[in-house]
Amino acid sequence: MEKTGSSFIFLAFFLLQTLTKHEATKVPAIIVFGDSSVDSGNNNHISTVLKSNFPPYGRDFDGGKPTGRFSNGKIVTDFISQAFGIKATIPAYLDPSFNITDFVTGVCFASAGTGYDNATSDIFSVIPLWKQLEYYKEYQTKLRDYLGASKGNATIAKSLYLISLGTNDFLENYFLLPRRSSKFSVEEYQSFLVRTAAEFVRKLYKLGARKMSIGGLPPMGCLPLERTSSVVFGGGGECVEKYNGIAKDFNGKLMGLVEMLEKELGGIRIVLSNPFDVLSDMIDHPSYYGFRNSAKACCGTGRFEMGFMCSRLSPFTCDDANKYVFWDAFHPTQKAHSIMANHIVKTYLSIFLST
Repeated sequence: MEKTGSSFIFLAFFLLQTLTKHEATKVPAIIVFGDSSVDSGNNNHISTVLKSNFPPYGRDFDGGKPTGRFSNGKIVTDFISQAFGIKATIPAYLDPSFNITDFVTGVCFASAGTGYDNATSDIFSVIPLWKQLEYYKEYQTKLRDYLGASKGNATIAKSLYLISLGTNDFLENYFLLPRRSSKFSVEEYQSFLVRTAAEFVRKLYKLGARKMSIGGLPPMGCLPLERTSSVVFGGGGECVEKYNGIAKDFNGKLMGLVEMLEKELGGIRIVLSNPFDVLSDMIDHPSYYGFRNSAKACCGTGRFEMGFMCSRLSPFTCDDANKYVFWDAFHPTQKAHSIMANHIVKTYLSIFLST
């Protein structure tokens, strides 16, 4: 029997809420690195045009507050933290309204617009991955000062590290600008990014991290912005299958990286958390999940608005974001984030509840 959308969502939230406190103690904190898919507000506090700290962003967040998350509400990492019984949201490291007492159970270093490639972060003057790591080192010092060296080191080792980036490297860098595309073939660029990811994981490992998740790429050819671009170049607004194929190939390379690092780094537990299939299914079968529209976004016309173009002045912004897979032309709605989190926790992250 086919599930209705409402019953599926109830099941998703039920599963997210049913982890026991005993299980949750296996992971004391969630530490986040990445791009706009997981940025909870760091870009609010740097000089960049890539921000979302204004309405209608955050309109379904607690209190209707725009936090800097590129969504109408919570994002996937918030739901993962909630599923692990830790806390309902993960604060941004650069937000001055939070401090180490808040960060001890989870913190986000992610920056919208960044990538594995340093050249990607230069496009919008956002926080590169190497700088996110420097902030993490600073955080480690604060954590040990707050908890004491022994407990601080234990928290570092037992925390779950979520890494989510790569889409900007392709869509905002490689396919738009000549700097990388003139130097690398697509396959060579994929390999370059995988090597960068490997070095980042090795650096985290040397700093004491032992539980990690690398996020795979979504079906980036089905983002509303890319569908709109296909119309401009003579298409009919379908998903750009070339980009989806590249995402699949890259995810395969990341899986190989995970397998290699598990053999190389003693004591590490690392997984690839791949959102491709579950987001593709939401896009292909929206009514199954209770959505009505998976081709256009909620904000504005639903075709190209994101960031400053998705503002309270945007005409036509939808009344009910729960009917849409995408909030703006690049980012999912809170409801879509919750479904992805449920899938990721059950399919990939459950091993960290017992280790």
